[in-house]
Amino acid sequence: MKKRSNKPITRIYLETLSTGELIKLADEYGIDIPPELERIFIIQELLECTNEDKEQTEENKDIQIKTSYTETALLPKQYSVSYVDVLIRDPLWVFVFWEIKEQDRQFYEKSPDFNGYCLRVVPLNEDNTELQSRENFFTVPVGVTDTARYLGFATMQNQLPELSCRYLIKLGAILKKAEYQIAASQPFSLPALITHKDIALISENPLARLSGVAELSILINMDRQEQ
Repeated sequence: MKKRSNKPITRIYLETLSTGELIKLADEYGIDIPPELERIFIIQELLECTNEDKEQTEENKDIQIKTSYTETALLPKQYSVSYVDVLIRDPLWVFVFWEIKEQDRQFYEKSPDFNGYCLRVVPLNEDNTELQSRENFFTVPVGVTDTARYLGFATMQNQLPELSCRYLIKLGAILKKAEYQIAASQPFSLPALITHKDIALISENPLARLSGVAELSILINMDRQEQ
């Protein structure tokens, strides 16, 4: 490969060269010059060629700079997986967030019987088994585009004082009137209130004050308590 001239290629510089020198320089850049091509066109060819080289060099420089940001990123462990997870705020409130992978969405949402999604809150025994009575479960409908929801546990915390405040949240799809589980959270425990009988002592419990339970009107189903 012939060595190119290190001098900057400008129109002023090219005008100082003889026609023979221009042809020799063009040969260094790999430009084929037809016989008897006028001098002005040789200069134009050289200027266009060197400007293209400069542009390509700048583009390559940009690419080289950007390659430092193209390291392979590790996909999260739950990538493309349907899941539901829980963050505990205080004894009465949890923040639930979830993801439904595209394959599951298409399966359920394209069904003519699809009637939305829901979160089912399931109280657990101390050994993490579900309560036999389904009366203590409750279900919260969520929108197709929803991905998170705060859930309040005021009623359950007061109606189920005998439990250790452990729960499980299931994410499900509703087809007609049936629920089909998509994912379930890990079992979790809420910080216990003093007891529903000791409401007067809530002011002594910082977590209870944070939950705002003192400002809630909690309706307790007495019929259910007697069962």
